[in-house]
Amino acid sequence: MLAMQLIILGVLVAAIVMWGVCFPYPSPLIRRWLPARKRWPELQIREWARTGAFASSYIKYFDRDPERAPPPGLSVLAPADGLVTGTELRDDTVYLVIALSLWDMHVQRSPLAGTVVSVQAHGDCFTDGEGRDFTFLREKKCPVQTRVVIRTAHGDFAVRLITSVAAKRIETWVNVGDSIQRGQRIGRILLGSTVVLELPANTQLLVKKGERVRAGETPVAEAVAA
Repeated sequence: MLAMQLIILGVLVAAIVMWGVCFPYPSPLIRRWLPARKRWPELQIREWARTGAFASSYIKYFDRDPERAPPPGLSVLAPADGLVTGTELRDDTVYLVIALSLWDMHVQRSPLAGTVVSVQAHGDCFTDGEGRDFTFLREKKCPVQTRVVIRTAHGDFAVRLITSVAAKRIETWVNVGDSIQRGQRIGRILLGSTVVLELPANTQLLVKKGERVRAGETPVAEAVAA
């Protein structure tokens, strides 16, 4: 009986010590049972980004790339997982802004089938805030980004992969001349970032600010014949 009590006491002491060592972040003893936002708090992730020493469990979670099944039809699909933070019409172009948090899946997908006609890097600075302080590409200073233009039967659509302070890295998996399918993977941004979908002015949006979308699955607009 005494031995069992000593073992239990030892476990409790070890748990308290581990909690103290990890504070203010979750102890490894409970981390696996927490939702993602509590398992890896934002402040901790940003510290990892600064030092480059990420926890392997977080990297495994961040690198997830689940299969997605595009819904039937010709609707324009979301290019990214995340929160719609803005919709705006400027100069005959509709801009749909999607903010990706540090816990969202970060692989981007094509909104429609078509041919890649341009893959260009732009920008000279980094932004932050998951799209809250968004700067448009047409302005003199803009965030570092890659703009992929896809020519479709419904006109030209552009997907802009924009890095944040935490990200600073973009991967594109398509090249000019490639024929791509609706919902196909086209690239990835590392860590929190923003994706902007540029659509023709006559496009009818199906989502509004504040809604969450999933890349390659959520219809965000009705495709209109060019």
